[in-house]
Amino acid sequence: MDKLIETFVELAKIPSPSLGEDNVANKIIEILNAQNIKAKKDDYGNVHTFIEPTDKSKRPLLLSAHMDVVGDDSPVNVVINGDIIETDKTRTLGADDKAGVAAAIVLAQEIVNNKDLRHGGLELVFTRDEEQGMSGIHNIDFSKLESEYILVLDSSELGKFEISGASYTKLDVTVKTKIGGHSGLDIGKKDRINAAKVIADYVKIAPIGVINEDELGIVTSANLGCIVAGGIERTLKSAQKAKNPHEYISKNCTDNVINTTACAHYSIRSSNAWFEKELIDAYKNIADEIIKKYGENVEIKIDVSEHLKPFEKSDDDTLVNIGREAAKKIGLKLDVSSFHAGAETHVYANEKNKYGKVFKPVLIGVANIENMHSPQEKMHINSYLEGYKFLKEFFIEFNK
Repeated sequence: MDKLIETFVELAKIPSPSLGEDNVANKIIEILNAQNIKAKKDDYGNVHTFIEPTDKSKRPLLLSAHMDVVGDDSPVNVVINGDIIETDKTRTLGADDKAGVAAAIVLAQEIVNNKDLRHGGLELVFTRDEEQGMSGIHNIDFSKLESEYILVLDSSELGKFEISGASYTKLDVTVKTKIGGHSGLDIGKKDRINAAKVIADYVKIAPIGVINEDELGIVTSANLGCIVAGGIERTLKSAQKAKNPHEYISKNCTDNVINTTACAHYSIRSSNAWFEKELIDAYKNIADEIIKKYGENVEIKIDVSEHLKPFEKSDDDTLVNIGREAAKKIGLKLDVSSFHAGAETHVYANEKNKYGKVFKPVLIGVANIENMHSPQEKMHINSYLEGYKFLKEFFIEFNK
């Protein structure tokens, strides 16, 4: 069996749910140490190693992947069917992201055994808890990392070379009206403003969907998560047992009260910090417009909470240029693009290494992986071998 496939299968067979990665971390360290690559855990349980350069005039490169997978600690029964690696369909395979982990390990092994290769060093970081809370990457001591350039091996498609990614920000709109009342007796009083109507006016104006995009893909978007308003308190408990909770709440809410509270919840994603701020300001300006319309009896509060900073495109094209050259050498079609979601690239891109240089990461795919995060997950072997070939060629080109 090919060394890459053998290493992947060995790791995939070890269950490693988020925050339950100790066994696979120990196996990674064992494999690396057997090749005299001194790897160790940090205080949080992430794994780190640095292969010393053979040419100090060159720059080091960091490969990053996460050890945890979606799934529990039940057995992982790996099955190989021709070009496909999968499980017996009882649980996830965990190619996300053990495909990245195994590829990084095998490249490290190959580099230390190639005495003729002149390079600036190879750094490996394997993190915990990427799938659940990204606590692993947030607990890395970045001041100990040597590299400036990073390949995060965590995309599900061979040839993906993603140079920016969207933030994840939550925005909450809360409407409060000062005077409620009876929907019959007080309905004609001009100072009785229904908060549900106010939030409806807000939602009608507030932008959602794709806000802007460029040649790399969607840059900024907004999504309306929910609208909550009215006399729903007495229906919440019983609605949990209803076949259609939303419809049940709507039909059984208290409708003889003029509502005084209403809320709307949005999520915002952007790979450009300026565009994100512009959109948030727009939401705040809409609140001001609504308040002017209804007057002093209406209050609107906007709360913004940042959950993941944007991974903005770097002005440094080093990795893109090397990626294109490496892909050309092996006949791989490289898709340089942006992705509208979060990954560990976002954290790296907003931190600095031990020399005070801002990290320059990209997210790449080393294999074609289908149905990730499900028992039907499968990885195509030929694509994985091609992905490793690209990774190796990239390292060679990086050190020219």
